[in-house]
This record gives sequence, structure tokens and C-alpha cells, in this order.
Amino acid sequence: MGHLSNDEFFVKLTELFDQKKGKDHGSIVLVQKRLTHEQPALEPTSETILPDLHPPQPMPVLIRATNAKGKKRREDKIKLSTVVEPDALPTFFDRYAEICKAGMATLKPRDRSKRKGKAKKRKGAAAPAGS
Repeated sequence: MGHLSNDEFFVKLTELFDQKKGKDHGSIVLVQKRLTHEQPALEPTSETILPDLHPPQPMPVLIRATNAKGKKRREDKIKLSTVVEPDALPTFFDRYAEICKAGMATLKPRDRSKRKGKAKKRKGAAAPAGS
């Protein structure tokens, strides 16, 4: 499977967030990294300790999204990816942020009451022992 165009990626990512709003709960994993395989290998010089911090030309960015299905439900796993060129990054990330915010707006907060109750019990048990 190849990379999607940026517009196709946004459509599929929106659909992925919409699936998570319904009955199909779970995680969505978003990954971003520089795409360096098209760049020539950089030689370290005495001037730069980390030469890849200052590449000779801007590098494209690879964006991936999956619905994080495990081994048991691997046939249901959805994988999306796109490559964003350096000159398109600001507009891409503006739209990407809008879609992510819209997808996360309807999420229910995590129930942490069990963890808070356990922490209070531990503190209460530890206080008398130290007096």
C-alpha cells in the first residue's frame, strides 16, 4: 500500500475519528517523522557535532495514523500514511490540528476515580505508621 495524497489522508483520518465516536472504542496512534531515505548521508565535520540537525535542504515529513488494533484483530487494522513536502508543512499542520481537535472533542474523560481512591488508602495507611 502506497502513501495517500494529503487530501485523501485527511478524509480517511476524519473517517477514522468518526468510527471511534461510535461503538468501536479504542486508540488512534498518530506518528510523525522526517523522511530521510531520499537524502544523501551526511558526514560529520568538526563544525557540527550532529550533522543531521542542519540538513542541506529541508526534508519531507512522513505522517502515519492507525487504529491500533492488536494481534487478535489485525484484520480490522487501518493504516494510513502520507508524505508532506517541506513547503506544504504549515498548511498541512493547520488542517491536521483542526481534524485532530474535532476528533478529540467528543472523547469522554478517562475515569481515574479508582486510582485516586487507592492513592488515598495508601496515604492513610502510611500516616499512622510514621507517627
